[in-house]
Amino acid sequence: MSRLPHGLSRLDLLLKCKSDAHAPTIPLPATFGRLKKPANPVQLQVLTHEKLIAVLEKIALDMGKETDLSGPAPAGMTFFGQFVDHDITLDATSALGSRIEPATIPNVRTPALDLDCVYGAGPEASPHLYGAGDAKHFLVYGNAICAFDLARTKNGTALIGDPRNDENMVVSQIQANMIALHNILMAKCLEDPAFYAELKGCAHMGMSSNAWAENVPDRNMVFEEVRRFMRMHYQWVVWNELLPAFVDQACLDEARQKDTFGKDAPIMPVEFSGAAYRFGHATTQPDYRLRTSDKAQVDMMTILGFGQRDDVVDMAHFFDIDGKAAQRARPVGPTLGKALTALHFIQDQVELHDIDHTLTLPQSQNLPLRNMIRDRYTYQLTNGEKMAHWLRDELGLHAPEVKIHPHLKKHGITKTPLWLYCLQEAEQHGNGCLTGVGGAIVASVFARLLRLDGTTYWHAHGFKPSDHFENKGGVMAGMMKYAETHRAHIPHADQLQNG
Repeated sequence: MSRLPHGLSRLDLLLKCKSDAHAPTIPLPATFGRLKKPANPVQLQVLTHEKLIAVLEKIALDMGKETDLSGPAPAGMTFFGQFVDHDITLDATSALGSRIEPATIPNVRTPALDLDCVYGAGPEASPHLYGAGDAKHFLVYGNAICAFDLARTKNGTALIGDPRNDENMVVSQIQANMIALHNILMAKCLEDPAFYAELKGCAHMGMSSNAWAENVPDRNMVFEEVRRFMRMHYQWVVWNELLPAFVDQACLDEARQKDTFGKDAPIMPVEFSGAAYRFGHATTQPDYRLRTSDKAQVDMMTILGFGQRDDVVDMAHFFDIDGKAAQRARPVGPTLGKALTALHFIQDQVELHDIDHTLTLPQSQNLPLRNMIRDRYTYQLTNGEKMAHWLRDELGLHAPEVKIHPHLKKHGITKTPLWLYCLQEAEQHGNGCLTGVGGAIVASVFARLLRLDGTTYWHAHGFKPSDHFENKGGVMAGMMKYAETHRAHIPHADQLQNG
């Protein structure tokens, strides 16, 4: 058996031993980059920077709505999309008010759908996320106040792979359910030989038995098999349920068939992380019902996390468990829950150093405005119209004409910030789903992550989700139900609780 380097229990070596010789080894490049070069700085002819920002602020304020607008996707997909974002991107370098070249920005998260936000770097490299002794391959879970919440430190900080997954109560509950699901699967594998044989058969798909034997110590075998089983189902849900809920299927089919932007495109483009994938903000509602016992819906700002909870969120209100319709996400378009236009927890004004201008506090608290400021002054992204022209005339892709926003047109502005353009495109041509530019960018990034990582379910020919997660509401709904059904019977529960 190969000797693993000290501190690693991951599939680091196993990842390189794949049955698909055409899939490159990972890790994939861990920096950001541009799909469309060069940078596109703000060029003003009539307006001042202050006036341009005021126009963008007007657009941002008008986007905020106090009423629900129901699209086809269950509301939980908004928050699952947030969970996925935290699994594949983290820009901890750039500041909103400072211009930066994307290629210099390290991506702190691994650019792979590997659930490192749940598992960290594994039991030996991230021991604070795991139990000890007989529970060493179980994730810490629950606390003295709420057994089905996240494990926490004494000050309420969540013990998880990415702290952002505690930033609101819904994504926090998805994280907790994923942790519970791992622990449940570990327990069933250790207790039920037939269950273990089924899970093992799935986990080994697309990878040779010799690779497992040579690169994974026996003491870690069940843990790594459960982790890959979890990853494969998670990847399947991302491609088959999350993306079709918000992205035109034609864009997904195109990206599945070929590498949309070519083999030299960056793995993590800022056009994706800084614009197109931020469509999730536009699927938020102003309020949600969290629990069956709740008599009314609660304002979105009251579901903020980063602290102790005394009750759980009922996932039946966010996913169509057993086919019963949950709350719905907004269709993708240029509207969002009004609370996002006034993030009162932000108390620092944004300073735009390049133009010697400081945003007011209300401007700094306005999330849609922050998105457009990041686009124009931090990343200097190519505008939506130019991206559409590139896709249509040079890449031969579908990119419909989008009507300019009335506030931009009124002031003689003929180019649209990419984030806003993607939302308008979805409303005008996508029937509430990303299409054209936005659809191509989002679909292509996820297709590359699944294609270039030889351990994903795309390379496990014949893979299908486990019957244990079969549900009329979909596999994600089935995973959430399975976690909630079995989470009260996790072994070592007392040892795994913290806080």
